[in-house]
Parts: sequence; C-alpha cells; structure tokens
Amino acid sequence: MTIPLNADRFWDSLQEMARIGATPEGGVKRLALSHEDRVARALLRDWAIAAGCTVTVDRLGSMYCTYPGADPDAAPVAVGSHLDSVPTGGKYDGPYGVLLGLEIVRALHEAGRRTHAPITVVNWTNEEGSRFTPAMSASGAAMGVLDEAKVLAAPDNFDPAFTYSDALQAIGWAGPEDPALARDFAAYFEAHIEQGPILEREGIPIGIVTHCIGVEQWEIVVTGEDGHVGYPMAGRKDALVAASELILALERVAIETGGMATAARLTLQPDARGNIPSLVRLAANIRHPDEDGNARMEAAFRTAMQEVAARRGVTAEIIRIGGYPRVPFAPKLLDALRRAADGAQLKHRDMPGPIPQDALHVGIVVPSALMFIPCHGGVSHHPSESISREWCAAGLATMGPAVIEAAGGLA
Repeated sequence: MTIPLNADRFWDSLQEMARIGATPEGGVKRLALSHEDRVARALLRDWAIAAGCTVTVDRLGSMYCTYPGADPDAAPVAVGSHLDSVPTGGKYDGPYGVLLGLEIVRALHEAGRRTHAPITVVNWTNEEGSRFTPAMSASGAAMGVLDEAKVLAAPDNFDPAFTYSDALQAIGWAGPEDPALARDFAAYFEAHIEQGPILEREGIPIGIVTHCIGVEQWEIVVTGEDGHVGYPMAGRKDALVAASELILALERVAIETGGMATAARLTLQPDARGNIPSLVRLAANIRHPDEDGNARMEAAFRTAMQEVAARRGVTAEIIRIGGYPRVPFAPKLLDALRRAADGAQLKHRDMPGPIPQDALHVGIVVPSALMFIPCHGGVSHHPSESISREWCAAGLATMGPAVIEAAGGLA
C-alpha cells in the first residue's frame, strides 16, 4: 500500500523555488549563504513546517526537515540534496532532490499517514563550492571526511576577508545542532538530474547510480628553460609546447581507456610575450568508472609524460592536490529503487555517477542511494538547464515508494 504523490505540486514548487535568484537568461544565481540562499531556505522551512515537519539546523547551516514516524526512537531515513547554485546555474541541479523529498512528506501529511521511521528532508550547505572551497563541504564535515573548523574558516572566493562562518552569521542560519548527528541516518537517498546525455539519448527516464566514481585532481608541473622568443627553434626547452603535448596525451589516454580527463587551467612563468615559457602548471583531473580505472589511466599517462619530457628536454611531474574516493551505494536501497521503477512501469538502467554529489560523502558512512533523471542535452550548470514534467514525475514515482519502503512502510 502506498499514498498518492502529487507530481504537479512538485513541479510547481520547483518553478517557485527557481524564482529566487532568477537571472535574465532564465537560470539561477543562488550562491551558498547569500541573500538569495537565505530566502530559499526560509521558503523551504515554511513549506516543511506546513507539511508537519520539525526543522533543525546544524552548525554548518545544513537544514533537516523531519516528518515524525510512528516509532519516535527509530533512526530517520533521509532524502535530500542542495539549494545553492553556481553563478550561472539552472533551476534543477540540487533543488530537484530537496523538493522531491519535500513532496514525499507533503503527501504523507496530506494523507494523514506516517511511516514506521521518521523521514528527514536535508538541504546540505555549499554543495557547489562556488563561493566556499571545497565543494560538498557541509556533507563532508557532517560525515567526518572534512574538518568542521576548516570548513567554517574557509574564505569567500569572491571576498577573502569574509569566511563561511561570517556568511552563516550574516544570513542568520548558523544552527546549534552537531553535524555529526547525520551519521545516525538509517539510510540516505538523493535524486539528481544526470548532468549528462546518456538517459535522454537512450530514452530511459531513471538512472540507478551504482557508485560514484573516483576522481583524481592533479597539478602537472612542466619545467623547461627560459629564453628569448628569437632563439632558434632547435634546442629550445619550451615548457608550454611540452605541456600542450601532455594535454593531448591526457585526452588520448582517457579515450583509449574509457575514462574521462580534463585539462582545466594553465599558468605560465614567465607569462610574457617576449619569453619562452620555462614553467607551466597544468590543473587536470581524471576519473574512470572501473575500480582500477584511475590507476590504469595514470600509468598510461605517466608513460606518455616520460616520452614527451625526454624528447622535449624538459622535466614533468604530477602533484596530487585532491580528489574523491570511489563510493559504492547500498544494494538494498538500489533494489528498492528498481522495484519502484518497475512498479511504475518506468524504464531504468544502472550507471556510474561520474560527478560527485553529497551522496558520495554521505555514502561513505550511511547506506545511501543516488538516482538520476534525464536533463535536456545533458546540460547543467547553465541557464538553459531543463527537464520535462514527465521526467520530473518519473523520479518522484520511483524514489517516493523507495523512501517509504526504507522507512519501514506506512504505519
């Protein structure tokens, strides 16, 4: 037995939330702990209270909207995502997962029903990392992956004199709760737009994410020799030319191994028109869906790097600066999503999660599940980000019953 879920109300809530921080291009700019974020939080709080929830806030500003269960001592089942955006964001990256959770508790409240265990709708602070580094910092600190004090001390990327803690205080959303309490969730579910083209291309509305793939973040340092741009071509040790070959090698390795790699930023020394560059720092990352994929990619790239360095007369090294582990999701929860999709007669497929979400951090500690719906063209982090009403409803029809099942069913 289940309860009716209101897909139209869910869609309307997404559109109303999108008006907060709306941009002329049709997107959203709602940076973490900004005025717009404060307004969005207040709206979520009011909606949640109207749906019978108790709202608490932890020391990092994350919101927990808890609908009571029949057993007040049972550990809650959580469902959520984030409300903050990148500077040129869209309407659905983040809010889709939060407001899907809200619609589940709204439906329970409207029907006058409870599940055995409580259900908690979570809005994690600073998932995007646009204003405060690193990304997913509140969920990471809640799970003990990141240090809470360092998260609070993180400088504003747009105003370094201002910190995460300062911003929390400024918008009035610094709560008293211990973030570590989230480690006691019985389970965690997150719904998200795919941020990729696979589901739309295959005509499948539901992606069951089996794991978040591991990510390696590198700085590749290439050292050559400075010189005048009039120096003959023979004998040059041009660090930038060597780095250009390494960028192409990085792409080739990714394609050949079935992984993904990106060269994201170059800095040069000296950075002058009249000089041959002697030092290049290249920001890069690799990721692969297979468990040993990153190791294979790195080995292949190192071979290419050594060949280029020897031929060009330069030195090159890889410095690891960060990344994310490979995190598998809970088979029992994934099976619940599959059963719910089957029950709703919705096509679904298993797939890896190539882009870290809060579920990655939570999944290290708490049994977790991540589900994707398609987005048009795979476009995200852009004002043109969009989904259809049918995809929106499909995600609700799948995750709603799975969350209710995980919470022990209707009491």
